[in-house]
Amino acid sequence: MRASILASITVVWLALALPPSTLAIGEATAFEFRGLALRGLGAEPRPTARKRISWAIRTRTSVETNLDPGRVSLTDRALFDQPFLYLAGEGGFPPPSEAEIEALSRFLRFGGFLLVDATRPDDAAFDASVRAMLARALPSERIAPIDPGHVLYRSFYLVDRPVGRVEGPPHLEGIDLRGRLAVVLSRHDLGGAWARDNLGTYEHSVTPGGERQREMAHRLGVNVVAYVLCLDYKDDQVHAPFIMRRRGGGR
Repeated sequence: MRASILASITVVWLALALPPSTLAIGEATAFEFRGLALRGLGAEPRPTARKRISWAIRTRTSVETNLDPGRVSLTDRALFDQPFLYLAGEGGFPPPSEAEIEALSRFLRFGGFLLVDATRPDDAAFDASVRAMLARALPSERIAPIDPGHVLYRSFYLVDRPVGRVEGPPHLEGIDLRGRLAVVLSRHDLGGAWARDNLGTYEHSVTPGGERQREMAHRLGVNVVAYVLCLDYKDDQVHAPFIMRRRGGGR
């Protein structure tokens, strides 16, 4: 099962790593910071955030991104076209249908990734709705704090702790499926730190750390995407000196 998941992620990663001229199919091969639309949740609270973090990922890394990312519902047949979903919201929402839960379960178990981004650390209604949905989609799994030593925090940048528009809790939470983070939950309003208007002006102030905190929120967003595309390759780097010595005949 893990091998099939890694194979599917690798196919996506290789497609993104190849030059566009090699693929010759344009934006269809680009990574999309795709939003998840749920019934009853309402409008996306930070509608420009996904476009702005997509631009940051493109300019800071070698990953080609779709600069006009769309949204998809759990019943949309396009759900499985990309490995990534971003759910931002405020307040509670109705329980998804059984068909929607089944689709979410398949998406996550087949290698997909969900980033949940609460706009307020104290939004108990949104938090409860998300946890209830995930408990139905992955009933045998549990949500737990992500260890500060996890590769997610160093997949591209070195990030000490999660922050967004607000400082929030000192940790992210997640669901691990056989060594792969399939869900990450943030209560830091990452989107609030990323969002800019059409003139490029940031839409929300960042507290308490100001622009340095905003930069770290961007770095965390880049790290999440790097992790989704490459999983734990950074952990493997610890073995590189040993492998190189063996290949060179050393001990």
